[in-house]
Amino acid sequence: MTQRGWDELDVLFVSGDAYIDHPAFGTPLLARLLEAEGFRVGILAQPDWRNAEAFKVMGRPRLFAAISAGAMDSMVNHYTAAKKVRNDDAYTPGGRAGFRPNRAVIAYTAAVKGAFKGLPTVIGGIEASLRRLAHYDYWDNKVRRSVLVDSKADLLLFGMAESTLSALAARMNAGEPIERITDLCGSAYMATGCPDDAVELPSYEEVSSSTDAYNHAFKLASEQKNPFSGKALFQPHGKRQVVVNPPAMPLTEAQLDRIYALPFTKLPHPSYREPIPAYAQIKFSITSHRGCCGGCAFCAITHHQGKTIQSRSAKSLSDELDRLSRHPDFRGTVTDVGGPTANMYGLRCRDPQAQTACRRESCLYPQICRHLDTSDDRAVALLRRLRSHPAIKHLFVASGIRFDLLNRQPDYFADLIEHHVGGLLKVAPESSSPKVTKIMRKPGPQVFEQFLQRFRDQSLKLGKKQAIVPYFISSHPGCTLNDMIDVALFLQENNLRVEQVQEFTPTPGSLATCIYHTGRDPFSGDVIHVPLNAIERRLQKSLLLWHLPESRKDVTEALRQCGREELTERLTTNHDLSIDKSFRPSARLKKRTRKR
Repeated sequence: MTQRGWDELDVLFVSGDAYIDHPAFGTPLLARLLEAEGFRVGILAQPDWRNAEAFKVMGRPRLFAAISAGAMDSMVNHYTAAKKVRNDDAYTPGGRAGFRPNRAVIAYTAAVKGAFKGLPTVIGGIEASLRRLAHYDYWDNKVRRSVLVDSKADLLLFGMAESTLSALAARMNAGEPIERITDLCGSAYMATGCPDDAVELPSYEEVSSSTDAYNHAFKLASEQKNPFSGKALFQPHGKRQVVVNPPAMPLTEAQLDRIYALPFTKLPHPSYREPIPAYAQIKFSITSHRGCCGGCAFCAITHHQGKTIQSRSAKSLSDELDRLSRHPDFRGTVTDVGGPTANMYGLRCRDPQAQTACRRESCLYPQICRHLDTSDDRAVALLRRLRSHPAIKHLFVASGIRFDLLNRQPDYFADLIEHHVGGLLKVAPESSSPKVTKIMRKPGPQVFEQFLQRFRDQSLKLGKKQAIVPYFISSHPGCTLNDMIDVALFLQENNLRVEQVQEFTPTPGSLATCIYHTGRDPFSGDVIHVPLNAIERRLQKSLLLWHLPESRKDVTEALRQCGREELTERLTTNHDLSIDKSFRPSARLKKRTRKR
């Protein structure tokens, strides 16, 4: 601040993550954006929330404090699906745990209010975004109030927030008080009344005492997620209302290009003396787009980044590659080019009228929407342009793909297999049970098997030792022990091994969490089996890891409970299988996959 001649900040950012000046992290991205618009900004990374003085090191900001838990919900960051405390934190130097509080948005806001009396506070990021309404909280096992109520913040920004935060800063800089700024798309605020034409949701008191009311509120809120036509929502909390404005409009290509052209160093703050695990994963990665039109029941990306795919231009990405090639540690390998789903780059809705009126949760389920342009032309041209860069030795796609799109993307599939798989390709069928994939809003096993065969045939034809790393979820709503036994058989029959199990964790905002809490699908009303018992959850996880000797006891017990003892020898014999029928990965490659 002294070097820049600043006697105060305009905006103080508070984050639960270490400070890495990389666009993959939300707080540095937003800080760079406000800096480019002429604001004086500072970042407090992982301050001690128990000490008010830790928040005063850069003084009181002139406009407001912008507070985020970081790149992860702090409760997911701290606890496993079994509610056991995690021993590490990938977003902290040295990977050490304990450098951010539980419910960090609430704790940080309280600390800022204690340090700076009367300073406007704005909360955002994934934790605030998904908790903007009354929500089921897995760790308390109850419905909690909107985080806006519990934090006592002045404003909540949800979604990616670039345009919303920029507009807020400009209006406050012009002298408009924050309590009057109630019309920003992508924001939520507390009020004593409700706006005209807003949709009323069942109150916090109702949804916390009735699962039917909770399902109804979820359904009503889902119907208003379209940024092109959605209405404001309001939900009574006692005598006041939580008002949630419609989502912010998706960013245009030009807007995205401008953001990613900001002068990021792509380096951690120079004060750090230990490596930051999350930085190692994204250090030489490039974000090509944001948003996901998949609408998977267990995923909250649609609720945060939106369903509309927002893609950068090929020139913007090529320019970023030029800058990346000058990074002091770059040795010619780009670890990933992608987004939430790599092969969604360039996808768009062909019909603006249909897009405006659309209320579908997914563009891909139950079938691919006829209005979705699934052409791979832009994605193929991008990969070819980037891999021809003189500084590039290897260019990988590691962020995962939607295999159900690849039938419509033959050129992308061919280029992917030939040039961009680093030995192992991540895909996420999540289950092989048609009943369960229907609840997940995922394609069934037949589509995955067809993709698997094509992948293996093409890799063999090219003479490449490549394999699939499949991601499956255990204990997802709708999945029974019998279903998971069938999944284990499917894995065995297809010569696949699951290296890491994703045990379902109910996180705020997702459809699967709503079903977990209520036991019903909010759209169909169907009663859904929910694995709540700790023993059943353990047995389901063991069935996914049936090939491990330590799983045999649990696999035997699961087969006994389901009356399928005839499968005991088949699922407990030590078969000599690799991850893929055609490829046994090296220890080095396994290690790299685990790091990813």
